Amino acid sequence: MADRLVGLGVLRTPPPFVPKFLSSPPFPPLRSGSGPSPSSPVTFPCPGRKPNSSCSFCSTRYLRFSRRMACRCGDSSRAAPLSNENDDQAQPSLLVFSGGTAFNGVVEELKRVTTRVAHVLPVSDDGGSTAEIVSVLGGPAVGDIRSRCLRLSDESTCEALAVRRLLGHRLPHDAVLAKREWYEIVEGLHFLWKDVSQPYRETIRAFLVYFQNEILRHSSQYFCFSNGSIGNFFFAGARIFFQSLDAAVFLFSRVSDIPAESLVLPVVSTNDRLTLGCELWDGTIIRGQNEISHPTNGLLEPINKESSTAALPSRIKRVFYMSSEGSNLLHEVFPVANPIVLEQLSKVDSIVYAMGSLFTSICPSLVLLGIGEIISSRSIPKVLLLNGSHDRETSGMSASDFVTAIANALDRTYGDPQKRLKKLPGEYVNSLLVPRGGQVPVDTECLAAQGIFHVVTVESILDPKLGVIFDPKSLVEALVNLIRERKYSRLR
Repeated sequence: MADRLVGLGVLRTPPPFVPKFLSSPPFPPLRSGSGPSPSSPVTFPCPGRKPNSSCSFCSTRYLRFSRRMACRCGDSSRAAPLSNENDDQAQPSLLVFSGGTAFNGVVEELKRVTTRVAHVLPVSDDGGSTAEIVSVLGGPAVGDIRSRCLRLSDESTCEALAVRRLLGHRLPHDAVLAKREWYEIVEGLHFLWKDVSQPYRETIRAFLVYFQNEILRHSSQYFCFSNGSIGNFFFAGARIFFQSLDAAVFLFSRVSDIPAESLVLPVVSTNDRLTLGCELWDGTIIRGQNEISHPTNGLLEPINKESSTAALPSRIKRVFYMSSEGSNLLHEVFPVANPIVLEQLSKVDSIVYAMGSLFTSICPSLVLLGIGEIISSRSIPKVLLLNGSHDRETSGMSASDFVTAIANALDRTYGDPQKRLKKLPGEYVNSLLVPRGGQVPVDTECLAAQGIFHVVTVESILDPKLGVIFDPKSLVEALVNLIRERKYSRLR
């Protein structure tokens, strides 16, 4: 493959690791130059770690990531967000349903209090550079997952920061400049590689080269690198190589040195493209997450998720997954929830519905079979972080309307009657954290009728683009206090 890239002018010199890596899966040992022989133990330094230590990804005797073994990489056996009833001072464990934007501002503060967090994200985003990858190469959308992984990544050393900068980098909006810069990066000549050591350079670059090879294999379809995310390209290359989304998440987590107790989980573990659809109360069907939340004029432009967009003509009745091979007139499909998500739901100390796009970021993770069953069975804090303002999806909604939407999604109220639940809203949400001065009305009487009596007001800040949002430090303090109070009262 490297020879092919050289011939096409993509690579100036064929790096020696590329042919071996690409021609002989399972994954051979990653080594640089005159490193140890394949029969010797291989240990590479990990960003953010002491010189004589290593990370679980880099210090195996062999990096034997065959496609079959790669499927085990997302195994929850490495996960530690488990409840510890005997230690009130232990880090609380949470499972957070969120999208890839709004909750990111809280992640940094939350890391200071607990790393025992399972972040559950949808794989149906079809905007930005994610849309271009999915359009040409297919597969699930990885943009939200990549965004959360970067927020959780290590920042303690120069190399860790360099890896984070590289994987968080976006190419220019101008298509010609973007392609030129992409070639500099994939060739290893870009300044972003400066503080990245050889083992990590080879690991990351190998998957970027693999991604480039996949683009060349689909030469009948033009790929536009405009505003492309290097992290998305790395992620897509890993997913296609391993044929496993879980393995790609695991690899990204190890390369960016995310704490082992912190999990980033796609709500659906699939290699297939998933399209989100919604049905409005007036009967209108909208196809595509971006069309629901942030419609564009069809031009390939960066998606501004902070911009205001006109409200939908009618409120959203339900969201569902669509495919050209669907089972009914709406081409509806019913993907299976990631089993690791179901396992973590049964173990954590608290479940959190984060602020953000209610119907396109939160509800896509709730409508899957098994999610509502487990959540309703748990006697733990189930906390809704209420938005500070309305958006296109939630115009005119009150706090109790948010709860109703979540309950309907978990009950699958308007889906297949055979798969419908009939739980009370209070079995899914029992606490609300509300930003002070927020625009969403908090109708306490309606909330009480739903079985929700615990409503806590949290300090907020005024963002010039987003309006009223939670103050991250105050939000984390309130959330942790709520979890510990409920846990203590349960143990008395």
